[in-house]
Order: sequence, then structure tokens, then C-alpha cells
Amino acid sequence: MLKPGDVILAKVQFTDINEIKIRPCVILFEDCNNIVIAGITSNTNMKGISLTTKDGAIKNSVIKTNYIFTISNIMIEKYLFSLTSQKKKELFNDLKNKLKDLNN
Repeated sequence: MLKPGDVILAKVQFTDINEIKIRPCVILFEDCNNIVIAGITSNTNMKGISLTTKDGAIKNSVIKTNYIFTISNIMIEKYLFSLTSQKKKELFNDLKNKLKDLNN
């Protein structure tokens, strides 16, 4: 059973292209068989939460908290690793900061 903070490979369709690609991503939460994920890129120049090989990534990467998708279970290809509790806190705080204006 997958859980929040698990890094997976999943089929994702980006808004700017018509094709579906298999991409690494981190599970944020699951509700009614819908899984909300954040994309991960190996382009370390992008903004987001850094992931290193010490964290479990195959290569240094970035969790892109501005790339949020909803997928179904059948789109998950493979489990890769789980984020550390420190990385989960970092991810939570980044998302909370992005959503802070909803609290006004």
C-alpha cells in the first residue's frame, strides 16, 4: 500500500503536450482512488524541494511543488523509495506556504 511521501514512477499527462510520459513523482495524498502527486525533475535549476542520491533519488533532482497532478491507481508503474521525515516536513511547509493566501 502506497502512502504520502512515497516516490513512484507514474504515467503523467502534462498540460502543454498531448502525450503521456512515465515520470517520477511523490504521492501527496489519496482520496477515493484518486492520487494527488507532485512531479519530480532531474533539472536541478528548477525551483522546488531538492532530492539527492543520499535521499534515495537515482540522481539529484527537485520536487516541483508547482506541478501537481491527480492520477488513478492504474497509472502507477513502480514504487521507488520513501521520503525521509525531514523531506516530508520540507515538502509540507513548501505546499503550506504556497496555499497560505487561502487562509485569508
